[in-house]
Amino acid sequence: MIEPVFRNGTVTTVGILLAFSLGFITHWAANPIPWQTYHLLAVLPILIGIALQMRALSLLLDVSSLQKPIYERANRIFITGLIFTASGVGLAILLDFFEIAGKSALPNG
Repeated sequence: MIEPVFRNGTVTTVGILLAFSLGFITHWAANPIPWQTYHLLAVLPILIGIALQMRALSLLLDVSSLQKPIYERANRIFITGLIFTASGVGLAILLDFFEIAGKSALPNG
């Protein structure tokens, strides 16, 4: 069994990081740079990661997550979701950087 206080800390951490992930995708969706098809390369891992984080939070909120195997499964799902989300965010930043850099390049004289 997992101590409820320990699990509650994990629930808090998962909730905060999930909120940051949702905040990022919301902010990026409002980005003034027009969306292109290649942005899906970043959006898909972010959305998959968010879905996995939500699944982990759902598992952790259930009383059965006080059992060590369920708690560990929820943690694995959360870390996987975090990796997907971080990869997508990194790719989104790179795509935006190259988009901005391409538009601000000086014309060859």
